[in-house]
This record gives sequence, C-alpha cells and structure tokens, in this order.
Amino acid sequence: MSTLLPRLFGDMSDWLEVDFPRPLPAIRVEDRITDEQYVLRAELPGMDPEKDVQITTLNGVLTVKAERRDEAEGMGRSEFRYGLLHRSVRLPANADEAAITATYDKGILEVTVPLTAPETAGRQVPVTKK
Repeated sequence: MSTLLPRLFGDMSDWLEVDFPRPLPAIRVEDRITDEQYVLRAELPGMDPEKDVQITTLNGVLTVKAERRDEAEGMGRSEFRYGLLHRSVRLPANADEAAITATYDKGILEVTVPLTAPETAGRQVPVTKK
C-alpha cells in the first residue's frame, strides 16, 4: 500500500509547479548534515555562477538567488523558467558563517557550511539578591 500512491501520482511537486506562478520560483535543493558540516546542493543548470548566482547569509539564514536570462532569438516554444530564482534555508545553530564556501559544477551549486563543536551544556546564569 505504501508504494501504491507514489506509483499512481508520481512526484506531486511537479504538478504543483505547473501553471501556478509564484513571486519568486524556488530553487530545487537537497541537503545533508554531518558532525563537521552542512552541505546544500542546488540545481542551477545553464548558469554562469560568477555572473548569475548570489549567496548571502544573515541571522542564521542562507539565501541563494539566481537569474536565468532568456537569450533565445525569435518565437518558439519554451518551458524553461526565466527570471529570478530564490531559496532560503535556516542554517544549523553551530554554523560557521564566516567559513562558508561554494562550488559550481555541471549545473549543481554546492554550498558547504563548516560546523563548530556543539556546546555540551548551557551556561548557568547566577542570580543575585537585591
């Protein structure tokens, strides 16, 4: 039974993307986390990463913005998405934002965020009597 629905309906996210405009289309991503790092991979085929991709962090949120320009000449059919693409993800609490690196290879942007050692215990705050 658990495999019946996926076989009948497939990937529902593709259905939701068709003909439903959004303010900024989301970039498809996958991520993984280990004790040492958080890695975010984003599908950005056909982009020039130095010109079309911007990565920022602010208050523990990593944001990837990209722009795909329509360079086709003449009329024809296109199902490609053009314009601005956007995706923001919350970083782990122990992310070292100053040491983030990014690479782009074969249409995949990979952002690596080193993680610092997690705090083993919280800090105790002393209470003083007035």
